Order: sequence, then C-alpha cells, then structure tokens
Amino acid sequence: MNADLDLRKLRYFAAVADTLSFGRAAERLRIAQPVLSRQIRALEQELGMQLFVRDTRGTELTDNGRVLLAEARSLLASAAAVRRRVAIAARGQDVFTVGFMPGLTVTDAVRGFRRGAPSVEVRVMRTGWEEQVAVLHDGRADVSYLREPFDGAGVRTVVLHEESRVVMLPTGHPLTSDDHVTMEDLGSEVLLQDPAAVPEWSAAQPVRAALQGSAARKSRTVEEKLELVAGGAGIAILPLSTARFYRRPDVTFRAVTDLAPTAVHLAWEASRTSERITAFVDAAQAVATPR
Repeated sequence: MNADLDLRKLRYFAAVADTLSFGRAAERLRIAQPVLSRQIRALEQELGMQLFVRDTRGTELTDNGRVLLAEARSLLASAAAVRRRVAIAARGQDVFTVGFMPGLTVTDAVRGFRRGAPSVEVRVMRTGWEEQVAVLHDGRADVSYLREPFDGAGVRTVVLHEESRVVMLPTGHPLTSDDHVTMEDLGSEVLLQDPAAVPEWSAAQPVRAALQGSAARKSRTVEEKLELVAGGAGIAILPLSTARFYRRPDVTFRAVTDLAPTAVHLAWEASRTSERITAFVDAAQAVATPR
C-alpha cells in the first residue's frame, strides 16, 4: 500500500463498499456519481488492483477489495481520532473521555483519577455493545469499559473484575419459581439480543440462533430488551450488575448456573502512549471489586 494513500479516496471506497452501490454512495457523499467512479478508478490504478466487480447483478467487492476495506476502516478511524484530539487541543481544552457500558459505574475510578489530575475535564459517555471498542478507534473516548465478547484488535486491555450472568424473564414466568435455571431450561425461549453476545447460546442452538439473529438486532439497548421481555416476547442474558441497575417490577432475573462468569475490561488504543491513560488504568484497578 502506498505511503501517500489518499484518505479521501479511501472514504469514497468505503462508502461504495458499505452500500455496494455507486449511486447510493454518491448520494451519501454528496458528490456526482461520475466523480465517484473516477476516484475509484484512480484508486485502483494507484494500487494496481481491481476493487469492485460491476455487472448486471450489481456491485461486489473483489477479494482485494475486502482486504482493503478492513485496512481502510482502521485508517479512517485513526484519522478521525487524530482530528478530534487536535481539535480539542486547538480549543485549549484538557479533556479525558471515559466510555462505559450499561450497568457499570465509573464514579470511583473518575474520582481517583481526578485527585491526581485536578485540572483535567473528565467526560463520560455511555456506549453500546456494538460501539464499545469503536469509540477508542475513532477518538471519541480515551479509555472504554468493555463487556465480553468484543474485538480486541488494535486495543490493549486489563481485566477489572468478573461477574455472573443472569436471565431476564417476565414476572410470573414459570421459570421464576426456581432460584436458578440452566441453559437447557431456556431451550424453548426466544433470545432478544444478538446471539453473538451470548456465544453459549449459539453453540447450544446454532440453527435457532441463526434464525433469531437478524430480528434480535432490532433491540439494541437494554431498555428496549427489557420492554420486550416484560411484554413476553422472549428473554435476555445480561451481566448481574446490569440486571440490578435496571430493576423493574415486571421483569425478574434468575442465575444461570451453567453460564461462566463474564469479565469487565478496561481498554485503550494500543498505539497510544499516554500518562493520563496509565493514571486512569491505575485508578480503575485500585477500586475494582468482584461482582
């Protein structure tokens, strides 16, 4: 890959790869379609490879295109992160941003960090499962609390603590008569979340998990999942701290005895060297307790 690869062309390429349509990509980018086509051809000439196949069936990525797409996402996210950090510095701000997943409390770690850096403005941002790592790559957060599973490529992590996982059931569900349940007990239930978030579910019920996957992704937030659980649409598997944080009278949780504990990690960009990040990691580890 050329050292002077044009980020603008990469953005154009990623837009076409995401939509698999030159027309829709041009609309998203707010440029004329012929201009976009010329830029993609120029990128292919620079790289010496074909990135797309266009025929009567539509537009598809080539094998080389798929490789470039993975690299392009990383490069574009890094460029966005640099722009954000430079813009903050240019405004004279000294800001440190902490991402955290639902059910996690970062107050004690923030307080410990502030004692050593009282002049720093600490911001917190709630993340979701699909973006908990992305906020590090694109610079929205300096550190991020992660729940498993996650893609650890390009980040460094430390484990803060482990906690058990529970099943969320509508109050009055037959399984709430027991203090705990097993994965076998849940075999006939509908999982109201992406099965990838509960690998054990996919392993035990690969066919049902695949069928449920696309529909489950429609309920992205904890609040949405619990609304569906309360209405009897299905179940959700959540960490114990999240279940406790989102208590409500029409939803009950029970321990799942054959689900291994899940770990909470603190993560940061692997390429960044920062005394601030080191200080926050130390503060977070000092107050980490098992759940």
